[in-house]
Amino acid sequence: MSIAVKRVYEPAAKADGYRVLIDRLWPRGLRKDAVSLDQWAKELAPSTALRQWFAHEPARWDGFRHRYATELDAAAEHWRPLAERAARHVVTLLYGARDEEHNNAVALKAYLENWLHMHGPR
Repeated sequence: MSIAVKRVYEPAAKADGYRVLIDRLWPRGLRKDAVSLDQWAKELAPSTALRQWFAHEPARWDGFRHRYATELDAAAEHWRPLAERAARHVVTLLYGARDEEHNNAVALKAYLENWLHMHGPR
């Protein structure tokens, strides 16, 4: 199992494997044709209301992760194929936020790894 997290502004690398942008909004300052990615999974991004509530405030991190997990629980049809791919191949979750520790990609990675640990690949 291999899930990596990387800012979308960083150059692509062969080691990235399957590259998935998981932001609802396209990253500022990037042309779509200039970004190497295999999928733009807007449906895996936190809801607009949750994103605005969180506002990248580290003090809200635990609450954000909990609320985001609740949203993900209701969207298994969107993330399960990605988890199954990650069980066999490298998947890199791309995000645009400046904060490298408190962002939706870090939270999604933990969510997917936990699910894979509990359920294993199918």
